[in-house]
Parts: sequence; C-alpha cells; structure tokens
Amino acid sequence: MIPRTFPPAPGWSPDGHRIKNEIEYGRGLEKTWVYGGLRVTDGQEVTMTASSRNSEFYQQFLCLLEEANPTGDIVVVTDNLSSHNSLSTRTWLQDHPRIRHVFIPVGACWLNLQEGWWRIFRKAALAGHSFADPDEITDATRLATAQLNARARPWIWGRPAPPTRQLRHRYVYRL
Repeated sequence: MIPRTFPPAPGWSPDGHRIKNEIEYGRGLEKTWVYGGLRVTDGQEVTMTASSRNSEFYQQFLCLLEEANPTGDIVVVTDNLSSHNSLSTRTWLQDHPRIRHVFIPVGACWLNLQEGWWRIFRKAALAGHSFADPDEITDATRLATAQLNARARPWIWGRPAPPTRQLRHRYVYRL
C-alpha cells in the first residue's frame, strides 16, 4: 500500500452537470506492506505493517504469530515469495520448530484460502481511504484488526448450506 493524496473533489458546472474528476493523484515515496495471519479455529487475526517486504520483516511477523499462539503447532500457508523461502528464513525456522510452512503451488493462487479474509480486511481497513503517510496506514490496520477481532468467529470457507424447507402441514385427500 502506498500513501496517496487526491486533489479536492470538483463541484458542479454552471449548466448543472457534474465536472469529471481528473485521474491524477500523488503517491508518496514510502511504501507500506501489510502482513496478516488468521487463526481459523476462532477467527482471531494478527497483522503487522512494514516498510519493506523482506525476510527480516517476515521473520518479525512470524514472531508475532508465535506470541499470539503460545501452545501447539503453527502451520503457515503461504505463497512462494522469496522472503518466505529464503536461506535466512529457513535458518530462522530451524530454531522455531513449532512453525511449519506449507507453500501454495505456483499458478494456483485460488488455493490460498486466506484471500477471502484479505478481502474483508482490505474493505475494513483500506478501502475508500486516502492515506497521507505510512503511519496512517499502520493506524488503520491496527484499528481494523481490533474491530475484526472483537467480532471474530471460527472461519468457515464457502457458503453455508441452504436452510432445509419445512413443510407446514401435509394434507391427504381421500375419495
């Protein structure tokens, strides 16, 4: 996510038509990356923002996941980004045996079941907002995470089964 600023919205033309907004906006030089993890058993999430998408920040995020899940094994389903499979990350994972990586096959991003959660998170934290600097993105991420965690439920992929139709009365006619 890059902080963006938009020009002020135009008003109406003298003849009553809406003036079209020029598609120009400024992007800052600083990028902000959002890392996120979802515990499917209760719907709790962990997020972190970082100035770069590298092995160091990814390992910091894994530490946050480890703190949020103090017991049991942690299975991280992830894509094939170089920071997820770098030598330093693999070395770090040897010192943290509770965390295990499962990589999504290349070209099968639809298998990443967390994409549904990312859609909900982006809508809650980032959609429709204009951010002036990375700190605002961090604040929006923190606030959205707290709000989503407050109403978290176990995560179930797919649509729920349709309700079964209840027949009110059955009549039998005899001739």
